[in-house]
Amino acid sequence: MPIKERTEMPVQDPKERIKNFSQVALGYTEEMALNEASRCLQCKNPTCMTGCPVAVKIPEFIKLLKEKKYQEAIDKIKETNNLPAICGRVCPQEHQCEAKCVLARRGQPVAIGRLERFVADWEHSHGKSEVRKAEPNGHRVAVVGSGPAGLTCAADLARLGYQVTIFESLHAPGGVLIYGIPEFRLPKDVVRREVEYVKSLGVKIETSVVIGRTLTIDDLFHDGYEAVFVGSGAGLPMFMHIPGENLNGVYSANEFLTRINLMKAYEFPEFDTPIKRGKRVAVVGAGNVAMDAVRCALRLGAEKAMILYRRGREEMPARAEEVLNAEEEGVEFHFLTNPVRILGDDKGWVTGVECIKMQLGEPDKSGRRRPIPIPGSEFVIEADTVIMALGTSPNPILAQTTEGLKAHPWGGLIADEKTGRTTRPRVWAGGDAVTGSATVILAMGAGKQAAKDIHEYISSGAQGW
Repeated sequence: MPIKERTEMPVQDPKERIKNFSQVALGYTEEMALNEASRCLQCKNPTCMTGCPVAVKIPEFIKLLKEKKYQEAIDKIKETNNLPAICGRVCPQEHQCEAKCVLARRGQPVAIGRLERFVADWEHSHGKSEVRKAEPNGHRVAVVGSGPAGLTCAADLARLGYQVTIFESLHAPGGVLIYGIPEFRLPKDVVRREVEYVKSLGVKIETSVVIGRTLTIDDLFHDGYEAVFVGSGAGLPMFMHIPGENLNGVYSANEFLTRINLMKAYEFPEFDTPIKRGKRVAVVGAGNVAMDAVRCALRLGAEKAMILYRRGREEMPARAEEVLNAEEEGVEFHFLTNPVRILGDDKGWVTGVECIKMQLGEPDKSGRRRPIPIPGSEFVIEADTVIMALGTSPNPILAQTTEGLKAHPWGGLIADEKTGRTTRPRVWAGGDAVTGSATVILAMGAGKQAAKDIHEYISSGAQGW
């Protein structure tokens, strides 16, 4: 009989973890992984797979894990997922594969993500299987951006024999995985080893190259690349456009997290990038990025770290696990609260946030109830640092510098949902560059779809569309 209770993963004590940037979730032991794997029913029609954007053969890898065939288990995952150690840590499995698990109908689903992490980490600890490069097929493809979409597309094409070069604008590959997600959720060593795996397939990565400035997409075609995949992400931060947003002590979540994650500002002056260590930090927003920012503020020494959100708890888009972790660490949540003005002193530094209370009306296009201001309910929250975590949009530079490449008014490139084909022949796009800010696994799924279509397109000898 399968074990009914889900195997919990050990975590750092909240009182200790707010003092460091080490992983919060410590991972399964072998015994824990085997116990959890034994809960899998090995369904003949595995509904869990229908929830996976990269089509991991979930029952098959779990069966191999149960048999202690750990290398075979990770090999099975890598048939469709090139970044398993990352996905095992940051995928929203509760809304995808685990949501489709049969056990979820009566209780808790199998912890698929935790099992994926276990076998990926096992491989790292016990030596990797030999990576065999595909025979070159004589075709070249360029990939713009080394985030999850770009890495996935590049790896899939390399497996098919393509000579692939990734062009990354920053000085380190990994995209949002390296600059956006904190060390305590996704250690950078994990990202680097996944990037090295992609490189071992034959993918070349050139950093500090801004496509649209250093080189254009037309330059890539002139250099002999037959196709270009754009996976440049969504790095342009959004603001509220309220009075006081230009005061000292106001950050976009992008800048705040990039300084911490990529440039290790928390180790200043050992590393050159400084950051303001606020004592009373207000983060505006309630998505995963907001949770990352507010939890980083705590680790930088904030005495009070707050989330300001204009809707209620049930409407928060952040993962439940991240919200729980933030609450355990002492983050304050101010629901139905919307900033209207940021206050400052005569030297231009933030002193507080003037807010207004909200009430929820009818659902809007997102399906969440629309927040409506309550007249006369204004009040002030004291703060010396404000972080805007309101979402991001794609940088418009590529559409502006590439003839025939069209974008939506809000910045996302126009691309076919199933193939990734854009309005410019031989240019594909996927991930946040198309959808705006979304999840790592959805970006990976878009990269896989585009790689498949690029291969079919080049193999057919087509010249345009």
